[in-house]
Amino acid sequence: MDNAELQRWIEQVSLEHFGVPFTHEALFNRRLTTTGGRYMLKSHRIEINPHQLEAYGRDDVEKIIKHELCHYHLHIRGRGYRHRDPEFKALLQKVGGSRFCQSLPDGKGRKPLPYRYKLVCKSCGTEYLRKRKMDPKRYRCGRCAGKLGLHHITNE
Repeated sequence: MDNAELQRWIEQVSLEHFGVPFTHEALFNRRLTTTGGRYMLKSHRIEINPHQLEAYGRDDVEKIIKHELCHYHLHIRGRGYRHRDPEFKALLQKVGGSRFCQSLPDGKGRKPLPYRYKLVCKSCGTEYLRKRKMDPKRYRCGRCAGKLGLHHITNE
């Protein structure tokens, strides 16, 4: 499927399930890895992850399209378009869109970071593993409230 077919598909789903035409651009974005699609607020463009289509087929991608069209139509009308808004949740349920997309099976997506830092309490020796660097002066030990020291873990 190419971008022109996707555009026609989204326009059809919009008319069929929302009763309102989709008048902006829709395209595939191969760089999307952790999400099924996204709606761009400024350009009103909808981008769909083609890996979802390859992995799960048209039915699951149609649910993703409905999800993005909920954002689109609510935003255009000035209504609550965010995930937490009751209007978004109600419209999503009404049209049968998916709240979340499935994780991709072939490992495409976010890779977990290895633990690279260790915080060690200077009083009791309790160790806390961290993936991201942080300022130990802003925190205290959860066991004894002692000061923490930051150590870089080398993967050798």
